[in-house]
Amino acid sequence: MAGHIFGRTMRGSLPVAVAGEGCYIIDAAGKRYLDGSGGAAVSCLGHSDASVRSALHDQLDRLAFAHTGFFTTEAAETLADLLIADAPEGIERVYLVSGGSEAVEAALKLARQYFMEIGQPSRHRVIARRQSYHGNTLGALAAGGNAWRRAQFAPLLVETSHIAPCYEYRDRHEGESAEAYGRRVADEMEAEILRLGPETVMAFVAEPVVGATMGAVPAVPGYLRRIREICDRHGVLLILDEVMCGMGRTGRLYACAEDGVAPDMITIAKGLGAGFQPIGALLTSARIFEAIAAGSGFFQHGHTYMGHAMAAAGAVAVLHRIREDGLLARVREMGAILDASLRARFGQHPHVGDIRGRGLFRGLELVENRETKAPFDPARRLHARVKAAAMEAGLICYPMGGTIDGRLGDHVLLAPPFIITEDQIGELTDKLSRAVETALA
Repeated sequence: MAGHIFGRTMRGSLPVAVAGEGCYIIDAAGKRYLDGSGGAAVSCLGHSDASVRSALHDQLDRLAFAHTGFFTTEAAETLADLLIADAPEGIERVYLVSGGSEAVEAALKLARQYFMEIGQPSRHRVIARRQSYHGNTLGALAAGGNAWRRAQFAPLLVETSHIAPCYEYRDRHEGESAEAYGRRVADEMEAEILRLGPETVMAFVAEPVVGATMGAVPAVPGYLRRIREICDRHGVLLILDEVMCGMGRTGRLYACAEDGVAPDMITIAKGLGAGFQPIGALLTSARIFEAIAAGSGFFQHGHTYMGHAMAAAGAVAVLHRIREDGLLARVREMGAILDASLRARFGQHPHVGDIRGRGLFRGLELVENRETKAPFDPARRLHARVKAAAMEAGLICYPMGGTIDGRLGDHVLLAPPFIITEDQIGELTDKLSRAVETALA
């Protein structure tokens, strides 16, 4: 479609989406695509949820926008209350933004201001993990450990320390238990704190289940609890990035609940708005909020569209659907069915090395050799070939390259809507299988 859009790529053209129906997007030619990845783990309720559409119409008829420098709104207040109702212990306040990158950016700035307010101005360093992704604004990109995304912008990025990810498939030693492996890689964080000087470190940032960069890689048991202990010992804030894995995607409203960990801050977005409106949020502990309130009394940050009434009203309706209509239990149930379907189809596939994830957040890692775990030559761009073949077959999935180190490795991420049926899981698996075989041919 010719026009003046500056899109993500200048190569090729995209189909024009004209309608959504449940788990499907329909293009201008009438072709139906099963949304097996929720776009980018966004459309958790599919593309035509009646209750969310009704809530948006109702809010639009009353008030679309009121700047948060002058007003709060009922929609924003209700949304904050709903988010805190199920939040981890100690999390008491919600700072509404318009997306995941904004949420992470706000978290980093709030962490810095918090230490300024409590008289520890030397704390400014951030530790994160290699093969992580925390957003595309400069602060969030600096925190992320995706080498490919960072490379050309490196001169603009604040220096950040990156330790090993929790990547059991590739990094757990033979004979090493999952718990021992988790402790070993978590202890890298303490070593880095000591190397930098504890008095200089303000925060550790991590995804409980790594999304786009590695393909639904969960932390092993005990890993995040060990990280929490280390943060507490050295006075470092723990920021968990649940932009992709949160809001029910793993079968819990907050993914970190499965790990038994309460962070100091949580960032959320994507599934919070389910794609109906751009929205995200930073959730923070009472301790951090109270330090700001007792000090300067304001957070030196903000965006024009934060707390937008329409977006908040849509998110309230999304949360009602997730919390009150049994969708968390459904994610766990359908997630088990999806996992079983993937294992039945790909468990012995010569070029599928790992099948992983939680709930309706699943990943396949593609390898040239299952025994050695050797990746394909990146020049082959296998992930791009899988994506193209899947689209041709009528399936939206989320393949990425650079799984191992930003250059080597390919995976496919799946994050279908929570309303997906067992028959549609069969359709997803069939179409993905055809796409993988086409890409490998």
